[in-house]
Amino acid sequence: MSLEDPFFVVKDEVAQSVSSVNALYGRWQQLFNDPQMRGNEEYEWSTNELRNQLRSIDWDLEDLDETISIVEKHPQKFQLDRNEVNQRKQFIANTRSTVREIRRQLNDAKSVAPSRSADGGARGAAAGSGGGGKGKGKGRGGGYDRYQKLDDELAAANDDMIGRQQQEQALIMEEQDDQLERVGKTVGVLKNIGQDIGRELEEQVFLVFLVLFWFVFLFFVLLEGVQGHFMW
Repeated sequence: MSLEDPFFVVKDEVAQSVSSVNALYGRWQQLFNDPQMRGNEEYEWSTNELRNQLRSIDWDLEDLDETISIVEKHPQKFQLDRNEVNQRKQFIANTRSTVREIRRQLNDAKSVAPSRSADGGARGAAAGSGGGGKGKGKGRGGGYDRYQKLDDELAAANDDMIGRQQQEQALIMEEQDDQLERVGKTVGVLKNIGQDIGRELEEQVFLVFLVLFWFVFLFFVLLEGVQGHFMW
């Protein structure tokens, strides 16, 4: 049963997210480097949007870690060599490094930005933190939904294997029942044959004793006749 490799589905989404983050990060740097723009609404929105997208990428990278774990647990189904697995791990590590660097720049900007920007950034971070639990739960749930088909296929494969084993066991038990029935019939036939042989032996023993009896009887009759002849 062939299974679709889930890595590339998530990897494409991560690559698109990273491209979007890089574009937004470039605009954010322009706003940050302009003191007149640093505290305006676009800057605040860009900062919060960057944090949200970075958090989303973190969850997607966790999903990619899951795909690698799945592949490593079922290497015979995906037929990947160690080099391919290492390349996937390197992609995850490089993406995490990019996310870490952008997040560091955002955190460093708090100490440089004016009070309005700092207050807005704090409110944005607080809002992101307050909604992070729900967002992460939703994001993780959505991430794991990507593997629902894979989980269903693995469960179906397991059910098929169990079903085949049960069918094989049922066939074995049926064959054993048939064999026991045939053995029982054979034993019955042998019993009847034994009884017939027993009766024939009894009859033959009776005939042997009868022959012996007549032999002894005739022997004594002849012996008596011979003795009588000599007496005369």
